[in-house]
Amino acid sequence: MNRALLVIDVQESFRRRPNWRAVSAPDIDARAARLVGAARAAGDLVVWVLHSEPGSGTVFDPELGHVRLMDGLEPAAGEPVLTKTSRNAFTTTNLQQLLTERGVGEVVVCGIQTEQCCETTARVAADLGYKVVFVTDATATFPIPHRDAPPGRPLADVLADPATMTTAQVITRTEYALAGRFADIAALDDLAPPRPAAVR
Repeated sequence: MNRALLVIDVQESFRRRPNWRAVSAPDIDARAARLVGAARAAGDLVVWVLHSEPGSGTVFDPELGHVRLMDGLEPAAGEPVLTKTSRNAFTTTNLQQLLTERGVGEVVVCGIQTEQCCETTARVAADLGYKVVFVTDATATFPIPHRDAPPGRPLADVLADPATMTTAQVITRTEYALAGRFADIAALDDLAPPRPAAVR
């Protein structure tokens, strides 16, 4: 079965938001890069996905120049770069057609955000018949305020609120929701083992 790695929204936009300092994995670019290296070594397809909100005036508005891969991430020749405007990577792109043309039956999901674009992509992929592997520690997310919390609060107030869902809680909830239903949960070290330290 052919496999594809979906690198979802590991883009500069997120670093431009005030809540970036509360991100669960500030080194998400390096974690994604490890998976990319392992996928290339295995001969798997790597698909890069960016999120765009044209005309929004936000960090996801392509006019502002932040809808680009984080520094250090570079598609190789022949690796598709898709731009989506939906939460999942399928609805507003030709991803399914691309995977079908390549005979892909299994997708590996990593990127930003754990419970939004990554989880939603995993769910849709499973419904479309793909085997899905969700590499949780190669995803990143942010604390989520309670739905009744006033909008626009400083990050310090959001973090101090006991009703805020922590990043650890978000990640655990996503794993519970996906495992055994939509995806197999995997660890980064399983798919891209760290290189042993050089002996001096």
